[in-house]
Amino acid sequence: MTTRTGLSVSQGAALSVGAVLGTGLISMPALAAEAAGPASLVAWLALILLSAPLAWTFAALGARYPDGGGVSTYARMAFGPRVAAAVGWCFYFAVPLGAPVAAAFTGGYVADVLGGGRTTEFVTFLAIIGTAYGMNWFGLRISGRVQLVLSACLAALLVVTVVAALPHARWENLQPFAPHGWTGIGAAAAILVWGFAGWEALSSLSGEYRNPQRDVPRATLIAVAVVGVLYLAVAAVSVLALGPALAGSRAPLADLLAIGVGGPVRAITAVVAVVLTLGAVNAYFAGGSRLGAALAGEGALPGRVFGSQRKSMTFILVASVVSALLPLGLHTAALLVTGCFTLVYVIGTAAALRLLPAGWSRVVAGVAFLAVVALLWLNGWPALLSLAIAAGAVIYQQVSSRSRAPVVADSEETCQVG
Repeated sequence: MTTRTGLSVSQGAALSVGAVLGTGLISMPALAAEAAGPASLVAWLALILLSAPLAWTFAALGARYPDGGGVSTYARMAFGPRVAAAVGWCFYFAVPLGAPVAAAFTGGYVADVLGGGRTTEFVTFLAIIGTAYGMNWFGLRISGRVQLVLSACLAALLVVTVVAALPHARWENLQPFAPHGWTGIGAAAAILVWGFAGWEALSSLSGEYRNPQRDVPRATLIAVAVVGVLYLAVAAVSVLALGPALAGSRAPLADLLAIGVGGPVRAITAVVAVVLTLGAVNAYFAGGSRLGAALAGEGALPGRVFGSQRKSMTFILVASVVSALLPLGLHTAALLVTGCFTLVYVIGTAAALRLLPAGWSRVVAGVAFLAVVALLWLNGWPALLSLAIAAGAVIYQQVSSRSRAPVVADSEETCQVG
């Protein structure tokens, strides 16, 4: 069980906002607009509305079963260790898939200032993951307090951007509203999962509150409201102020600040993007290295490759470079990651349907479950990767448990002979 640290409602809400408010927002408005045009605003609104039952479900789980293990713990309680390992695999292998995407978001801002296109983006990626790897290798962590400050800086940047660009909003930029048809809204929603991933952290924090049953729901409502307002405001202003140019932008926040403020805002925004992304990727490497080593310790991954934090982190580094070199577009690469996140949410909400008592909480969990299943379907063929990862976890455990069984039997016979 997690030790209580006296977390207040305001602190918990701030940490929850920090967990969800990721660097994806620096490019998500452009990717969503590319998929759906102005109708991407419908996808943003749908994801915000989904956040309420999803966040509430994880908060209810955390309030009832305060534990730091999060979704893996609930999957183990509801479905057993193999499904819990599948959750771990989805989280772990999403890291080397997600690090290149996060760095590519920032690389677009750097290339916007320095030029060089894809080459500059790739060099930015190597610099960010190399720095994160070196910091974690030598045990240099970015503390949770610093991570929270970085999230606060992002929130402040978003507010300034919205206020500066709002006078340039034009209603005519909403036409044509759905240039790619209504199916584009589903495609936009699938990719926007990236920006909303993190609600599962609510359950991991639950055991640290002074009074989980009272404080977790309050912190959740505050976090959902803050994230929803920020996201919808940025998305709306991006569509209304940039118009058709939004879909092709690699640095939408810089474009908004440029028309709203002017001056050297592109260089400033690029620096902010690099710092924010370095903080996020550092957290990916730190958390991922621990997760890989923990899974290896439980027998859910081979210890020879993942048996220590440094081994696990080295795998993440190599796999990240390989992922970055694959001939995948940014949109497809992001969908591969969001597919993993969405499958984790499917498993987590399914576990809630088994663990939560009959009543309002289970009804909300049912709504969240149906919604994330629909999102997994909308993810399209990239969702197959997440299913393959989960299946790989189950198959690996099945095979490894069989290979260990004769060894145990032999050792028992040896002990009897002795």
